[in-house]
Formats: sequence, C-alpha cells, structure tokens
Amino acid sequence: METRRPLIVDVKRDSREDGPGIRSVVFFKGCPLRCVFCHNPEAQQSGPEVAFAEEHCIGCGACKKACPRMAIDLNRASRIDRTKCDYCGRCTDACRGGALRMIGTYWPVEELVLLLLRDASFYRHSGGGVTLSGGECTMFPDYVRSLLQRLKAHGIHTALETSGYFDYEVFARKILPYLDLVLFDLKIIDREESLRYLGRSNESILNNLRRLLAQDTVEVRPRVPIIPDITDTRDNFSAVVNYLCEAAAREISLVPYNPLGAAMYTRLGRAIPDVPSGFMKPEREEQTFKMFREIIERKRGQRRQTEEAELPGVQTPLTPKTEENHL
Repeated sequence: METRRPLIVDVKRDSREDGPGIRSVVFFKGCPLRCVFCHNPEAQQSGPEVAFAEEHCIGCGACKKACPRMAIDLNRASRIDRTKCDYCGRCTDACRGGALRMIGTYWPVEELVLLLLRDASFYRHSGGGVTLSGGECTMFPDYVRSLLQRLKAHGIHTALETSGYFDYEVFARKILPYLDLVLFDLKIIDREESLRYLGRSNESILNNLRRLLAQDTVEVRPRVPIIPDITDTRDNFSAVVNYLCEAAAREISLVPYNPLGAAMYTRLGRAIPDVPSGFMKPEREEQTFKMFREIIERKRGQRRQTEEAELPGVQTPLTPKTEENHL
C-alpha cells in the first residue's frame, strides 16, 4: 500500500502544450531525479515548502508575529530560517502582500476530479483532456490509478508526462491501463553524464522507454529537452537517435530550453544551479534543430546502404518534431 499522500503543486487549466487539444495539467510534488536544469524546482521535494517572493513583501511583520517557531527573521534576505520552519503555513495565511506562499496541497481524489471535470466540455470539443505531470507523478501509483480510473469513467482523454524513472512493473499494472498517451522525457544517454546532470543512473529510464515503445496499447512520444551544452551536444543527439532507432521509435520532439526555474530556487532558499539563465537565442535554436535533422538524415542514409534491409530494430525512420509554437 502507498503510505505517502501526494501533494499537488498546481493545476494549470487551458494548457495547449501538454498533449493534444485543450488540457488541464496536474503538477505533482516529488521527483526522484535532481536535474540541474529543472524548471520546476518547487516540485522536486515531496513535502510541503514555503516560498518567499521578496518583491511582494510590504514589510508589515505579520508573518513574524504568526510564526510559532520564531522562524521568521525580517532582517534576513530570505526571511525564513528553514532549520526552524515546520511548514505549518501560519505565516502564509498572515502574509498581507502575498510574498509568502505554501507550496504543496493535498487534494482528495474525488475533489480533484470535480475540479478537472469543470472543463470537460472544452476537452470534448478540442480533443483535449487531462495531463498528469510533476515532479514525477509515478511516485504515487495508487493515487494516480484512482484518479485516472475516475477520469476514464467520464470519457476523459488522459496523458502523463514522465522522466521515465519508475518501477515498470508497478507502472504497467497500476497506471498504464488508464492512459491514452505517455510523454516521455529522454534527456541524456551516457550513464556518467546522467549521474552528473540528473543525479541518478539512467539505466532504468532507458529500459522503461524501450519497454513502453514495444507495447502497442498506448501512444508514447519521446521528447528531448534542449539544454545548452548538456543535452544539445552532437554526441548526445547522435546517441539519442541511435537509441530510438534501435527501440523502434517513430518520432521525437525537441523541447526548447526553459530557464524560468531560477527565480523559484531563490524563493525556496536554495542555490541557483550553474546553468544558462536565459532563453536560447533564435539563431542558436535554429542551429540546434538543423544539427538534429542532419543526424537523423545521416541515420536514414546508413539505412539505405543496407541494401533495403532494415537496421536492427528500425521500423520507420525517425521524424523530428518540435513543441507547438517553436520553429
């Protein structure tokens, strides 16, 4: 039995980027990876957190008066002594300027379903639905199964965004039967680079993607986030293409770099990782996509040179795609 109660960071309505049609996206709190380029750092830890946005602080001192553990120091830039804070939320309730915010709320499944069904007509008319994201929502298989079962009972299209780091047997038994689409982030192929940038070995990630691509009941879309000088190197792109060809993938999406997590690191009292702080310039992005297309074309050329025989595991050539509104 699952003993942890999953916390929800946010429910984003009217999304056009997390699967087909108009969607609602549920962001779960908790992730087994620690990607240095994570753009949702508030979803890494599974427990509740308090974020402080200095620009909204009006200096009223109400938070300090409300804190029972004396964890608020108005002379401290970050305001919160996190060694004392027990995340009771009293400071966030007292904050008059909206500078303090509790991150992570537990939603009973029935209440979350009612919220998501508010947009059922938009799902139906646009071909959309609900996407579960994170963090890593597969950390909570019992809760996710219960949620998905209720959504499917209402005929809602369901999708799941994942880092791929999960127990496949549990996933296949409890979650996969209730999904229509899996959006699978494939970041790095080299194991040592994975340990360096993701904080974990990618062995299970690669095995899980291969097994998902081999099944034919649920659509699987591999995606590579473009992280400058980390995932967008020629070596990594070549390794990605080789891996996906061997795994018989049909297409792949490249997702442009999102640096917006930097501000949240500061609000959570954490150090900002040493990664690019701005969006990729259009010319750099275009060069990246051009390089990736060249790698795929080279792979196709190798295939043609096999005298019309298939390369091992290749069913169709990879087709590079981009997320909506990019290129």
